Amino acid sequence: MEIARGNNWGYKTVVYWMQKHQISRRSQSEATYVKRNIHGDPFRVKFFEGQEDLKLFHLGIGLYLGEGDKRNKGHVKLANTDPKILKIFLMFLRDICGVRESKIKAELNVFDDVDVNKAIDFWLKSTGITRNQLRNIQVREGKRGSYKHKSQYGTLSIYVCNTKLKKIINQWCREALV
Repeated sequence: MEIARGNNWGYKTVVYWMQKHQISRRSQSEATYVKRNIHGDPFRVKFFEGQEDLKLFHLGIGLYLGEGDKRNKGHVKLANTDPKILKIFLMFLRDICGVRESKIKAELNVFDDVDVNKAIDFWLKSTGITRNQLRNIQVREGKRGSYKHKSQYGTLSIYVCNTKLKKIINQWCREALV
């Protein structure tokens, strides 16, 4: 449609010439992906260069299998209350998946009895993410009464929105479970 509109042609004219020259059409999701990523993929999967890379790969896949959001089709997302776990996942995204820093985002989920500013400071310092990367802060009504394992700083989710990377990581997960 965009080619037709851009050249003041009819849609069927474009379809005709594409068929005549055996040019296959993209699906709508492929076209959207290309349009949103005009400079190519915002990641570059790394070839392993030694035991440390292999170890980080296995840690990242293990964390994703155990804690990752596998329901969302377009997000590679992991949530946890432990900044050390999230730092490993960030290293996996940066060093193994080659995700550009600008594509890594975070969400904070806290109860209303948590000091939000302290929680933000804690997560920024302990994970190394920037305030720009923290996209959403959700404050939920806290549980009343006593509970043994309250998270002092809430739960941080680290995520990348990319359907292609999600498919690659899902494939790695399937292979790891064989």
